[in-house]
Amino acid sequence: MKHEAHRENRWSPAENIKLCATETKGFTVMEIKNKATRINLFSLKTVQMRTFHLTWLSFFLCFFGWFGIAPLMPLVRDDLGLSKSEIGSTIIASVAITVLVRLLIGPLCDKIGPRKTYTGLLVLGSLPVMLIGLADSYETFLLARLAIGSIGASFVITQYHTSTMFAPNVVGTANATTAGWGNLGGGVTQMVMPAILAMILGFGIAETMGWRLAMVFPGAIMLVVAVLYWVFTTDCPDGNYADMRKSGALKPEDDHAGATKGMLAAMSDYRVWALFLVYGACFGVELTINNIAAIYFFDKFELSLATAGMIAGLFGLMNIFARTLGGVFSDKFAAKGGLSGRVKFLFMALFIEGVALIAFSQMEALVVAVSVMIVFSLFVQMSEGATFGIVPFVNRRALGSVAGIVGAGGNAGAVAAGFLFKSEALTYQEGLLYLGCAVVVCSFAALAVRFSAATQAEEKARFDSAQAERLGTSGSAQPVPAE
Repeated sequence: MKHEAHRENRWSPAENIKLCATETKGFTVMEIKNKATRINLFSLKTVQMRTFHLTWLSFFLCFFGWFGIAPLMPLVRDDLGLSKSEIGSTIIASVAITVLVRLLIGPLCDKIGPRKTYTGLLVLGSLPVMLIGLADSYETFLLARLAIGSIGASFVITQYHTSTMFAPNVVGTANATTAGWGNLGGGVTQMVMPAILAMILGFGIAETMGWRLAMVFPGAIMLVVAVLYWVFTTDCPDGNYADMRKSGALKPEDDHAGATKGMLAAMSDYRVWALFLVYGACFGVELTINNIAAIYFFDKFELSLATAGMIAGLFGLMNIFARTLGGVFSDKFAAKGGLSGRVKFLFMALFIEGVALIAFSQMEALVVAVSVMIVFSLFVQMSEGATFGIVPFVNRRALGSVAGIVGAGGNAGAVAAGFLFKSEALTYQEGLLYLGCAVVVCSFAALAVRFSAATQAEEKARFDSAQAERLGTSGSAQPVPAE
């Protein structure tokens, strides 16, 4: 029986990474068992792959609902009589609240587990998405966008959950792919929401009512996926945190459910704040473009609402492969250069992103602008994937807190960028130029992320062990030496 079990695990996505404990600064660090050492996209047999697919799908729908109103903003602007400054305030509101929620959601994952956290967020987040249509003034619309912004915290749960399910040799790729396919919702919504609106208008419903009814669709789908997430996932490969605590699988000294301790450890680490800044310069930029792209192309190039939405959607559609590519390259650089290799790749991707954004801001011809936007989008999303190719290794004992703080950096960056596009004194084109310059400067913060020689050796041992298990050259992963 043992031989059969080993042979099955050896060739399936559920290949084992055995339990090992290391002593780090006086604390025992427990690693989750049975992490997958490969990604089998076409399998739903294992909990690792079910979680993989449900995390990206859930994040996709959260992103869809989060930015579902963006391609409809020209109608909302006319219906509610919004000024440019007021539109800018709603954009800031939609991403500002997420900073706080992301900071809270990471430690919550440590405490109650990602399964309960994600299910609850999907259910609660669906309500403002469906009810934004009740807004009848700038103030009520602003409050609705503020409430909807909370579902942006779904990203942290996505990264947390895949980090508990996948081994070091593929965790960068797993994190980047689930996040990238989730971010794809920001591009798809730019294309689909105008189509949903057109379908509603086809029944003779007025535009002022049409945009309101259209927002019911993403909210309703979120409720359906909440049920699927609850039924088909677990907190980690061996089960749910609550059950493991009861059975003793998670012993008190190994269980880092204390949110305060983990958060303090993360907050005192300068590398976390360097990545906070870096993520603001990539994911913050993506959020900003998702919010302004449709109205930017609509106004600057005098396009129809549907055409502007289609073009804006191209930016998000790059997530089909671009963020995954960032994770893949992060893992490839790690294979050759360890953790410092991951850092070097992140710096290169972010620097090129800034240069490409500056170029995009100067484009006057539509075809050229779209072409440069696609190149710019490629490096935005590769930078995001590369950032979370590093996050799981910063502090294993406070993964939720680290992911929460770094994830919040993306929204903090979007808030800061939002003021560029809120100002009546700046055109959108000037705002994009200044934003590109800021990204170039922030790229150097990536080089501040450093790891001790002992940590690099430890992670290299984990990486090699997982890779050997994946290739079937080792029966099991061996415990790594204490730091």
